[in-house]
Amino acid sequence: MASIKLNFSRLSVQEKLATTRRIITTMGGDARFVTPRPPLQSISQLTGELEEAENNVQAARQDAKAKTTIRNNREDDLDAAVATLVAYVTSMAGGDEELIEAAGMTVRNAPGTSTTPAQPAALSATAGDNDGTMDLSWDPVVAATSYVIEASPDPPTATSWGHHGVSTKSTFTVTGLTSGTRLWFRVAAVNPNGQSPWSDPATKIVP
Repeated sequence: MASIKLNFSRLSVQEKLATTRRIITTMGGDARFVTPRPPLQSISQLTGELEEAENNVQAARQDAKAKTTIRNNREDDLDAAVATLVAYVTSMAGGDEELIEAAGMTVRNAPGTSTTPAQPAALSATAGDNDGTMDLSWDPVVAATSYVIEASPDPPTATSWGHHGVSTKSTFTVTGLTSGTRLWFRVAAVNPNGQSPWSDPATKIVP
C-alpha cells in the first residue's frame, strides 16, 4: 500500500511555497478531489501570506546588511582617524607622560611591547555584501594596536601596492573597488614600536 512522502516541515520556505502551489494546481485540476480539507482556497491564501512574510524578511535582511555596512564603514573611519591622532600625540609627546594625559589619552604601562608585532597570518579575502567591496580577515596579532591594509592590481609588484585603510580589528571591508578585477591584498600589524612584516598576500576577483 502506497503512503505519502512529503517531509513538509523539513523543507525551506521557498521549497514549501513551490510544493504547496504544485499540490494546489494538481489537485485543483483533478475532479476526484471534490471537497479537500482544508479547502484549496484556504491553502492558497496561507501560501500567499507566507510568501509575503518571507519577502518582508528578505527585504529586512538586505536593509540590515546595508545599514551594518554603513555602520562598519563609519566605525572604520573613526578608528583610522583616532589611530592617526594617537600617532600625532605620540610624536608630539616624545614619551612625556604628562603631555599624553593632557591629550586625554591613557599612558601604556604594559611590558612585552618592546618589539614590533609579528607578521599577520591566515589572511583571507571574500566577496563583500555589495558590489565593489571585499571583506578581509586574519588572525589577531598579539601586541598589535592597529593594522594597515594595502591592495595591488594583478600581478603584484614591489611598487604596485597602495594604501587602502587602517583597522583596529582583525577584519576590514575594502570599498570602492572595480567589479570584475582581480586584486591582491596584504596586511601589516602596527604598534608604537613599529610595523610588522607584511602578511602573505590573498587574492580574489572583486564581485
